[in-house]
Amino acid sequence: MATETVAKPRTSARVHVQKFGTFLSGMIMPNIGAFIAWGLITALFIEKGWIPVPELGGFGNNAAGVKNVGLVDPMIKFLLPLLIAYTGGRMVYDVRGGVVGAIGTMGVIVGAGIPMFIGAMIMGPLGGWTMKKLDTIWDGKIRPGFEMLVNNFSAGIWGGLLAMLGFYGISPLVTAFSTGAGNVVQFLVNNGLLPLTSIFIEPAKVLFLNNAINHGVLTPLGIQQSLDQGKSILFLLEANPGPGLGLLLAYMFFGKGAAKASAPGAAIIHFLGGIHEIYFPYVLMRPLLILATIAGGMTGIATLAITNSGLVAPSAPGSIIAVLAQTSRDSYVGVILAVLLATAVSFLVASVILRTTKHSDEVDLNDATSRMEQMKGKKSSVASTLTGAGAAAGAGGVGVLARPVQNIVFACDAGMGSSAMGASVLRNKIKAAGFPDVKVTNASIANLSDSYDVVVTHQDLTERAKPATSSAVHYSVDNFMNSPRYDEIVELVRDSNTEGTSATEGPDAGAGTPGGASASGPATGVGAGTAAAGTAARPSETGTSETEEPAAGAPEILARESVVLNGSATTRDAAIDEAGRLLLARGAVDEDYVRAMHEREASVSTYMGSFLAIPHGTNAAKDHIRKSAVSVIRYPEGIDWNGKQVKFVVGVAGINNEHLHILSSIAKVFTNKEQVARLEAATTEDEVLELFGKVNA
Repeated sequence: MATETVAKPRTSARVHVQKFGTFLSGMIMPNIGAFIAWGLITALFIEKGWIPVPELGGFGNNAAGVKNVGLVDPMIKFLLPLLIAYTGGRMVYDVRGGVVGAIGTMGVIVGAGIPMFIGAMIMGPLGGWTMKKLDTIWDGKIRPGFEMLVNNFSAGIWGGLLAMLGFYGISPLVTAFSTGAGNVVQFLVNNGLLPLTSIFIEPAKVLFLNNAINHGVLTPLGIQQSLDQGKSILFLLEANPGPGLGLLLAYMFFGKGAAKASAPGAAIIHFLGGIHEIYFPYVLMRPLLILATIAGGMTGIATLAITNSGLVAPSAPGSIIAVLAQTSRDSYVGVILAVLLATAVSFLVASVILRTTKHSDEVDLNDATSRMEQMKGKKSSVASTLTGAGAAAGAGGVGVLARPVQNIVFACDAGMGSSAMGASVLRNKIKAAGFPDVKVTNASIANLSDSYDVVVTHQDLTERAKPATSSAVHYSVDNFMNSPRYDEIVELVRDSNTEGTSATEGPDAGAGTPGGASASGPATGVGAGTAAAGTAARPSETGTSETEEPAAGAPEILARESVVLNGSATTRDAAIDEAGRLLLARGAVDEDYVRAMHEREASVSTYMGSFLAIPHGTNAAKDHIRKSAVSVIRYPEGIDWNGKQVKFVVGVAGINNEHLHILSSIAKVFTNKEQVARLEAATTEDEVLELFGKVNA
């Protein structure tokens, strides 16, 4: 019988270059602050700077007649390369790899005598990788008590050998490469050909290939040129915000639908925030527009060359603010002119293309954004401007998922009551659907960060959650126990995690509609990049990624005396008081916490569905909790809770995560109709405790 062989998909050359560029960027970007510091010190204190200081700028002699060393030269020759090398080694093999990589880089630095950024980007990862391989040789073979001795000496010996390799082997090669690349750049400058680099740089930016060029070649060469001449044009070949701004301005005047509606917000983010990727979907939507950015880029570079202008250090991000901060003292006119002319030319070319070609911008912006995120390989932190609120006027605000859902968060005001129960319910549904690796967490709105794919909130809290989680898909619910939105989220998880699914649209039932869902933007679920790069949901101070078992010896959270089978209250506020008094009687809270329970109810209802309400304090009231406790009161006849019938009121006060296990048990009970019926028929407090499980074990 013949066996069918399925060919593995081949990874394109573009993807390999993109990954390589991302790796290079990963070494440079964390250290941009150091580059900026060096650039500011250089601009201020060198001999031709704004405030020349010999001791800091490294010119002139001191009182003893010895030449001043200053800060500029040591920082560029030693600090910056070593930071890059350490970061690269750490990316490969944590701190141990970073240390060995930095040791090896010293050999390249001393051997070359010039700024060795390329050498650092070689030796850092090489040191980490080789140390990792060496450690596998004696892994598990070291006698107990000798681990530290072996680890320290092996790192020291190997680091020393790498330093000699860098000095004698790598240093001459990198110096030759830097000299050759510098000669090529100088040839382009001398012959007026440097503007032609935009033909490669602008398309490379849209395809996320620019990091390999920018951080692998332009930045190292620019640093060397800046050290020699006090500035470099190379820092603005890719970072000029003019071409992208011109394109977005053209969309503001001549675009249609969602593209036109979102262009003003995108322009602000691009020009002032320096996040250039915000305009990439506009180019992907109409590829012919790449001609506009190329024309703008060429104009900007030509202007810089003619006016002999440049920056003293890299501009990162490519914001006009960062560009001006790093501009050489004698280059402000040229740099500003380069940005303005690049904007004007890009705007004119883009306007002609938009006016003379037919295209449905309204339909394709979401698809283009999805393609952009797929090429990037991770979630775009700014794409929600295109597909979320910024585009709502033109496209209805439909969110787009460009990769699998991995992290879901339930958020409420305090992050300890309704969100914990909702998270437990949805977690069980997603696990039952066959996706146990999808993280479902709970947190307070105050502790949210933009690291989630899906955010679920009460309909009254959605607008508060959006600013902190702008790149997530938002679901608004009014029922945390059995909202129909849970099934939609499960389907979203299933669709986005199904092989071959490239994009899935999040529902948009309107944030203002009870139980509705509001899609607020694409969720791609990766952190500095991918779900590797994907940021796994981290427990916050008020939430946790999994329900936690109480620690051995922990005090009771739900005590028998805190269970009341026949409550006396007849109104919502009286029921809150009754639940609060039980917590007070346990010594779990003070009077201020009970008042905060009413404040919480006044702002957002704690009705959960299935005849259940769980009143609890506000996030600000946590200081009034002395220990974790839960009270349970049954109202057989039911009471009115903002128009909903409630038969069970569960008062909650939680420190850290101690109360989450009981909330999980409560959630399991109230999502099971048979168990709710048993709870309604219970005749003793012990039956209630048994239904909620052995939470105090």
